[in-house]
Amino acid sequence: MSGKRTDKVSGLLQEELATIFLQQGSGWWGNLFITISGVKITPDLGEAWVYLSMFQHKNRDEIMKQVSLHAKDIRHELAKRIRNQVRVIPNLKFFLDETLDEVNRMEELMKKIEIKPETKINEDDYKKII
Repeated sequence: MSGKRTDKVSGLLQEELATIFLQQGSGWWGNLFITISGVKITPDLGEAWVYLSMFQHKNRDEIMKQVSLHAKDIRHELAKRIRNQVRVIPNLKFFLDETLDEVNRMEELMKKIEIKPETKINEDDYKKII
């Protein structure tokens, strides 16, 4: 299977799953804002890894359990939307994407580092660093 095809199907799945989570997700796990940060699909289009992002949410493990419990419902809704565009509806596996949290942590750490503008590094110290 070509990379182009898997890229197209991944994009389609990401778009449709985002819509499903936005429109129907509140009925499954409450009024939460969950985004689909990415979708990777196997070359045979049989399985898709869906990465979910929940920025600074406290009960992530519980939410991931709820998403996993509703995986069949999500796949069924996805099938209704894309059945005319793909032959096989992939099995969905959901993973937590913590990239935004890592970015937030790094920004907080950077704020804690105080660099004075008048601080200069002499040439010998610079060479030691390199």
